[in-house]
Amino acid sequence: MHVGNARYIKREDLPETIAVFPLTGALLLPGGLLPLNVFEPRYLAMFDAALAGTRLIGMVQPSLTETEDPHSAHPALCQIGCIGRVTSFAESGDGRYVVSLSGICRFRLIEEVKSAQPYRTFRLTPFMADLTVEDEEGAVDRVTLLKVFRAYLDANKLEADWESVERASNTTLVNSLSMMSPFGAAEKQALLEATDLKARAETLIAITEFLLARGPGDTDTILQ
Repeated sequence: MHVGNARYIKREDLPETIAVFPLTGALLLPGGLLPLNVFEPRYLAMFDAALAGTRLIGMVQPSLTETEDPHSAHPALCQIGCIGRVTSFAESGDGRYVVSLSGICRFRLIEEVKSAQPYRTFRLTPFMADLTVEDEEGAVDRVTLLKVFRAYLDANKLEADWESVERASNTTLVNSLSMMSPFGAAEKQALLEATDLKARAETLIAITEFLLARGPGDTDTILQ
């Protein structure tokens, strides 16, 4: 996997521990690009450390099952997230950082590491298979995916750049639609945890078809 100015091929290319950024509804996938607007002091400090070091951040959602306040300093977290590399960075002038994370590979949290820093750090196990580029293009039912995507746009009176959509590879199409989808945290997590591109495409189709079946005005439990 080539991301920014770095290559990630073997386990030694990835850290044993990583600072994590818990954010509900945020989905980063390997090969994807996630824009972030960072303003909390603890996360400003986290990005300062990342930029001074490996430039790597772990994106993860707060737990979907715990009742603990997700805005607390140490909320329970989902066990699977995605490592991202800071590939774009700018200061806003009003104390914020505007950054972009490029997805490298998914990970499973192992245990939290005690630290004096205001942000949280965890030991992790990376999904090494995400670093291997495999030809999964033919495994995706592109016709059905585009059909439900068009139906969703029509139902919500939205438009798309169909010329760009038609040019996109199946991998780009599935991952981009998954990351941009307006689904809730549970649906985003299901897309992240899909075993491969085919499974992610099938999950995306199923969620969208379910949403369409409910109809407009009855989507509160699935949309953020």
